[in-house]
Amino acid sequence: MDPNAAYFDMNREAWNRKTAVHLQSDFYDQEAFLQGKNTLNPIELDLLGDVQGLSILHLQCHFGQDSISLARMGAQVTGVDLSDQAVDLANTLAAQTQTDARFVRCNVYDLPQHLHETFDVVFTSYGTIGWLPDLNRWAAVVAHFLKPNGRFVFVEFHPVVWMFDNDFERIAYRYFNSGPIIETESGTYADPSAALHTTTASWNHGLAEVIGSLLQNGLSLRSFHEYDYSPYPCFRHTEAVAPEQYRIKHLGDQLPMVYGLVAGKQ
Repeated sequence: MDPNAAYFDMNREAWNRKTAVHLQSDFYDQEAFLQGKNTLNPIELDLLGDVQGLSILHLQCHFGQDSISLARMGAQVTGVDLSDQAVDLANTLAAQTQTDARFVRCNVYDLPQHLHETFDVVFTSYGTIGWLPDLNRWAAVVAHFLKPNGRFVFVEFHPVVWMFDNDFERIAYRYFNSGPIIETESGTYADPSAALHTTTASWNHGLAEVIGSLLQNGLSLRSFHEYDYSPYPCFRHTEAVAPEQYRIKHLGDQLPMVYGLVAGKQ
């Protein structure tokens, strides 16, 4: 039995409860999405390039807005998520938007037991690897599902961000992975005022751990970028500095907030 199974169950329950709140939130702007808005940001769009006709595996896709946006761009998309409620909703949205994106409900680590094909692109973005304790296992899954000459496109919040307390006033956590961080939260990043209380387990991962895990599993780094802004106002004390660009107000441009990379499989 996986020693982290209880943590995964805890997180699945939390995300099941968050999904309904997120669907109704201004953050996810479901009305605009249903009217055709592409929910992907310039950062990942630039890294992905033209996806017309490509097969894409989208890991940790939540309730599928980005997956369906990729399908609207002409890709053949398979989304994966831990949450039962999120995957049920994603399937509903795929039908509602008349896109052929499909969705699989399972832990990322277990995906080889549920899916038996390879893809041109594996993609994942924003707030994903923090829910995974072992990045070597994660990178092995990425490599497993990539076709020869396939690409892994990854955008994530910078590990420096996760060192701070919620108010960005002090360093509260180690940069490196020191085991599970158990937190109880009121509300959610998409709606801080929501009447929702959840307990989750997460793990911090430094850049060397991320890149090293990919290299150790046979991928080669093709590009790496860091950004001094977030495309989402999902942290406390953010201010808009440009359209869809946010920084922590009292830290300005001093903080790396997001990074993106492309890795290839020979």
